[in-house]
Amino acid sequence: MLPELTLSLQFSSVAKPDKHRAALPRHRVKKWIRHALQTDAEITVRIVDAEEGQTLNREYRKKDYATNVLTFDYTQEPVVTADLVLCAPVVAKEAKEQKKTLEAHYAHLIVHGTLHAQGWDHELEEDAQVMELRETEIMARLGFKNPY
Repeated sequence: MLPELTLSLQFSSVAKPDKHRAALPRHRVKKWIRHALQTDAEITVRIVDAEEGQTLNREYRKKDYATNVLTFDYTQEPVVTADLVLCAPVVAKEAKEQKKTLEAHYAHLIVHGTLHAQGWDHELEEDAQVMELRETEIMARLGFKNPY
């Protein structure tokens, strides 16, 4: 049985919002997160523009550019609580470059961010390999191709 999830799905002012909303139906986002969870969770997924993405990345990671996904994890026990912030223009650009659908790339980044919220990391090569394998397994269960 999959863990319980309380989900808040938010869209800031992004260009071409319909394209991003269509790729992120609430029921699918919930499914993607639940498949990556090991315990119950309360997660906010926020879709932002490049300016907000860059500001958050600069303030919290000291990196002055917009990145695809930022994970703000607050608790891991007894319930995972986290915010996942996805930068719509970066995600769209990467999906196009990687020849993936926007939905498939969002699904992968949401799974990736959900794993981060539970303490998974990829700073060391060994950890990266383990995390990528886990992501690939989850994506396969969800019906997506290997994201790598």
